[in-house]
Amino acid sequence: MFKETKSLKQYHRQLLQWYHRSQRSLPWRKTADPYRIWVSEIMLQQTRVSTVIPYYKRFIARFPTPESLARAELEKVLKLWEGLGYYSRARNLHKAAKILVAEYRGELPKTIGELRKLPGIGPYVAAAIGSIAYDLPMAVVDGNVKRVLARIFEIESPVNNARYQKEYQQNAGEVLDRRNPGTYNQALMELGAMVCKPRNPLCSDCPLQDLCGAFQKDHTDRYPVRVARRKVPCYPVAIGIIRKDGRVLITRRKEEGLLGGLWEFPGGKIRNTESAEEACVREIREEVNLLVSVDKALAQVFHAYTHFQVDIEVFICRYVSGEISLNGPTDYRWILPEEIEKFPFPASNHKFIPVLKQHCQGEEAD
Repeated sequence: MFKETKSLKQYHRQLLQWYHRSQRSLPWRKTADPYRIWVSEIMLQQTRVSTVIPYYKRFIARFPTPESLARAELEKVLKLWEGLGYYSRARNLHKAAKILVAEYRGELPKTIGELRKLPGIGPYVAAAIGSIAYDLPMAVVDGNVKRVLARIFEIESPVNNARYQKEYQQNAGEVLDRRNPGTYNQALMELGAMVCKPRNPLCSDCPLQDLCGAFQKDHTDRYPVRVARRKVPCYPVAIGIIRKDGRVLITRRKEEGLLGGLWEFPGGKIRNTESAEEACVREIREEVNLLVSVDKALAQVFHAYTHFQVDIEVFICRYVSGEISLNGPTDYRWILPEEIEKFPFPASNHKFIPVLKQHCQGEEAD
C-alpha cells in the first residue's frame, strides 16, 4: 500500500481525472435511483457489460420500480431474464422487491447491514449500492479491482482463491477515496475493464502507470497470480420431446437451485450402463410417469455452465401410455410448438429449439 499520503492523493486524483475523461456512457450511470443501480449491479455479476445493456433497458422499461417488480409473476420476470443466465439473480431480485414493498415502503435501505439482509445481496453488491447510491465509504472488490490492485501493489496472493478475499478487501479499503467512494469504485472497476485487462493490458493508456509496481518492473504478465482450476466435468444427458395430438410436453423446474423456475423438456443424465435412448425413456418414466418410445434422434448440443458441462442428445418421442405424475418437476404443460416462445427456457434448450420447430413444421407440411 502507499506509504505516503501524498502518493495516495496522487493515486486518487489521477484515477478520477482519467475516469471523468474516459468513462463509458452506460445507462445505469445516468441515474441516482438506488433501485436501478441495484438492478444493474445484479445483472453485471459474471456478465459482460455489452450483454447486460439491452437486458437492463428492457427490465427497467417493464419494471421501473420495486413495486412493479413485486407485483409481477415470477415466470414473467424469468422470461424477461431469459438468456442472461444465473437465474437465481432474477429470483432473488423478485423476492427482494416483495420484501422492499412489505417492509421498507418500496425503498432500498441505506445501511450495509440492512442491504445484506435482502436476498441476493452479498458483500460486493451491498458495497456497490451503498457507495454509488448513498456515498457510504465501502470498497467494492470484483475481479477487475483485484487485478488492478494486484498489479499496482504486486500482490502475490491468488485472485481466484477465496481464502484471500479478505486480504483484497482490506487492501481495497486502505486505498479507498472516502470523499468520493461511489465515483472512485466505478473508476477502479472501469480501469480494470477497459485498460488493465487480464491479457495484454493497455499500460500506455493507464493513468496509474507511474504508481504501478508491476509496470515499473515490466512484470505485468506476472500479475494477478492465479491458481489452476480443476478440470470441469462433462455429463452426458438425454432429453425427450414427447409428441401427443400435435402438442409437446414441457415441465417446470423447482424454484430453488440451478435454473429454478424455468421450463424444459424432460430428461436427465445417461448412466454408464445404458444407451442415450434407454436413458431418455427411463428419465421420462421417472419424472412424469409416462411410457414413451423413441422415434428418432433430433439433435446433439453441448452447453457449458460455470462448474460443469453437458453433452445433450435430444430425441423425438411418441407417447404410448400413462397419466402424468410429477417426480421432481413442479408443473407441466402440453403445448403447441409455436407456443414455446411464451415460456422461459434454459439456454441449453434454446440450442435445439430451432431444430425442433423445423421438425414440427416439416411434419405439418407432410
